[in-house]
Amino acid sequence: MFGRGGGKRSRARIEPRLDWPDERGDDDLRADPADRPPGGRRRSDTKFAAKSAAKFVAEPARGRQARRRPLIGSLFRRLVYWSVVASVWGAIALVGVVGYYASRLPPIDQLAVPKRPPNIAILADDGTLLVNRGDSGGPAVRLMDLPPYLPKAFIAIEDRRFYSHFGVDPLGMARALVRDIAGRGAVEGGSTLTQQLAKNLFLTQERTLSRKVQEAILAIWLERRYSKDQILELYLNRVYFGAGAYGVEAASQKYFGKSARFDSLSEAALLAGLMKSPSKLAPNRNPTGAAERAGQVIAAMAEQGLITPAQAKMALASPAQAWRDKTAGAINYAADYVLDALDDTVGAIDDDIVVTTTIDARMQTEAERAVADELSAKGQKFGVGQGALVALDPTGGVKALVGGRSYAESQFNRAVAAKRQPGSSFKPFVYLAALEKGLTPDTVREDAPISVKGWNPENYSREYFGPVTLTKGLSLSLNTVAVRLGLEVGPKTVCATAHRLGVTSDLEPNASIALGTSAVTPLEMASAYAAFANGGIGVQPHVITKVRTTGGKLLYVRRNASFGRVIEPQYVPMMNSMMQETLLTGTARKAELPGWQAAGKTGTSQDFRDAWFIGYTSYIVTAVWLGNDDDSPTKKVSGGNLPVEIWSRFMKAAHQNVSPVPLPLGTWQAQPSNPFAPLLAPFAGGGQPQPQPLPPGMIPQAGGRGGARPVAAAPVAVAPSEPAPAPRPAGRAPSLPAPGDAPVPPAPIPDAQPGRKTNDFLNRIFGTL
Repeated sequence: MFGRGGGKRSRARIEPRLDWPDERGDDDLRADPADRPPGGRRRSDTKFAAKSAAKFVAEPARGRQARRRPLIGSLFRRLVYWSVVASVWGAIALVGVVGYYASRLPPIDQLAVPKRPPNIAILADDGTLLVNRGDSGGPAVRLMDLPPYLPKAFIAIEDRRFYSHFGVDPLGMARALVRDIAGRGAVEGGSTLTQQLAKNLFLTQERTLSRKVQEAILAIWLERRYSKDQILELYLNRVYFGAGAYGVEAASQKYFGKSARFDSLSEAALLAGLMKSPSKLAPNRNPTGAAERAGQVIAAMAEQGLITPAQAKMALASPAQAWRDKTAGAINYAADYVLDALDDTVGAIDDDIVVTTTIDARMQTEAERAVADELSAKGQKFGVGQGALVALDPTGGVKALVGGRSYAESQFNRAVAAKRQPGSSFKPFVYLAALEKGLTPDTVREDAPISVKGWNPENYSREYFGPVTLTKGLSLSLNTVAVRLGLEVGPKTVCATAHRLGVTSDLEPNASIALGTSAVTPLEMASAYAAFANGGIGVQPHVITKVRTTGGKLLYVRRNASFGRVIEPQYVPMMNSMMQETLLTGTARKAELPGWQAAGKTGTSQDFRDAWFIGYTSYIVTAVWLGNDDDSPTKKVSGGNLPVEIWSRFMKAAHQNVSPVPLPLGTWQAQPSNPFAPLLAPFAGGGQPQPQPLPPGMIPQAGGRGGARPVAAAPVAVAPSEPAPAPRPAGRAPSLPAPGDAPVPPAPIPDAQPGRKTNDFLNRIFGTL
């Protein structure tokens, strides 16, 4: 291995040769002396060998330790290396995923916070809030207007690092994960308030990876676009609180009956606790669960130093209680009617608006109670399940409206949409048409069986009184008299009269129209009766008086408007006198309204399917209907029992603390009869009055010329057992509608007939014959 001559080993490679010349011969295989180690075998060589052997024996143990150290270091270096590689590739993958889902979002430069759905605040006539309507369920509220602890409650339970993160909080997500694993009740969520806002503003409620990625992207965008306080204000006005309430103001109105500006600490904690599960924890459905969650919120606030221990103790000692609004059901019927009218008044809306209505909050409450209590107490006994009530002032303004027994059970508004047969409550239109043809309340007609082409209408009691005055015929609701009058004036005239006063439904001009066989709504009947209460002016039923934006911009204001005069002045006191007798001695004798001059008419349809009473004073007109939605018969509910009871209860409450005012244009009274009239008749211009021709279907009566009783006979004595009409109260002067509420009609009423005139000399002296 060493070069020849004992020199150092050459770096050049020496290839074996077979032809090397040597004096030893080619077959000498001994090592060359030059290649041998110098010197011979000595004792030192023996020691060297021993040491080498010992070293060889000890080498395995030391070698293993030496080799182990490089192996551990190698594994650590490999772990670091592959961790870095995985991180790089993970980052690349994450960027790819984020980029993919970001590409599915609208361009950031075109992204904007969607406009909040407009809220419609519906106010009573005195400016008090009745209800909020709209997709949000309540108006927006500014952060500065809220008590400080209210937003802090949301931060404490939903996002304690809200003011320090950039929209996404990795530490918060880790903390929530640890709490979930530790089984500590998951009192905190992993999403930040900004992420929750992004989800509510832009995304759906699905729980997928794509939604979470997009939620994080949008949260970061929101943080760059808006300040923390702006984000918090948006959050409080947009999130869902259950029961159809979006935003903290709507939720506070819904659950506590007041603005969020006045919420207590315990109430604020309850609202913040709803974020975990708004529907399940709604305090009006799950008060126990809501209270437990509110306790967790208060504990979190105290732990984070947002409230003092004393405040926490006080809040826990007096937990929030959900407010139950007993009038919420009925006011929703009125609110539906307002929204229908609003669409026709101002059209589509883009901003929060305030609608001032004619609704009287106190009357609305009393109306709902009157209907609900009566049906609860007697509905099952009498087999009646639904009711409706409409109250108008004499100008047509809706003061109270109840469309059913329970809005939660049925949203169908029977007060304005249910068309039912009015029965005898339709008869005033027949009698008014008869007065306009020249009859008076003292005109006599026969109460006796009648047949019209095979139709044989009967009185309710199947009794007949013979000759009766129109006043008695109307107050006792005698069907045969109404049918005779309807045929006398003509069914078309009856329908035209009803339409002129305010009935808008189609009416069938046949003989049975006199008994109210064409269907109408309670609102129509109340509107038509208003003309009797205000002195003969046709009204337009209305509920909205003013509409403005929350910024004060006026969008609509109602001007005084009417249909003009629909009843000539001379007929108004006649009708009022006849219908007043209905409450005094007739079918509405149970009606009670002490101190007020009231009038009205009952109505009952075939087989007791519908029961009505429409009554009025100079202050208010109220129509009440009872029946069943499936048009099934009731157990003898008539206009004179349950409807009258509801009307009396409501009207007493409505007239409380109001000074009595008589009906307009006074009360009609018959002129005293002249005992010398029969003797002086031949000198009074033509002898006996000629009877009017009988219309088809009328039964001739015995007596008179040609064996037929004259239709327009002179007044006859009423049966002694029947009380006479009530005299006009002493000292009461006729009252006219207030200026501006009863505009002068533009022209006389079509087809209206003037009252009887007495121009001859003898009648001026002795009175009317």
